[in-house]
Amino acid sequence: QVQLVESGGGLVQAGASLRLSCAASGRTISSYAMGWFRQAPGKEREFVAAISWSGGTTYYDDAVKGRFTISRDNAKNTMYLQMNSLKPEDTAVYYCAAGGRLLNGDYYGMDYWGKGTLVTVSS
Repeated sequence: QVQLVESGGGLVQAGASLRLSCAASGRTISSYAMGWFRQAPGKEREFVAAISWSGGTTYYDDAVKGRFTISRDNAKNTMYLQMNSLKPEDTAVYYCAAGGRLLNGDYYGMDYWGKGTLVTVSS
């Protein structure tokens, strides 16, 4: 089993930056694809970004491309999401996920989920 814990969320103004972390425990995540999703109030959970086990392949949703950067440090069993130029529409609970596959721009089949961290961007 893998436990995932997100951190780094908070309240910021539009244009600011935040870095989210997803710390894994229970077993090493070095062989897992991982990703970030978000769920805004009243909306369904949506894909944000994903990264292959090596970090060599990354996918981004068009809404965050060029502003967000996903990365991972397998030695620390941790994944990150650097979020720059935040917008009010980025307000959501952000979840990390592990497992599954990256294929042709899609990330699917996740096995593990964290409980989320809230990001609020004020205008």
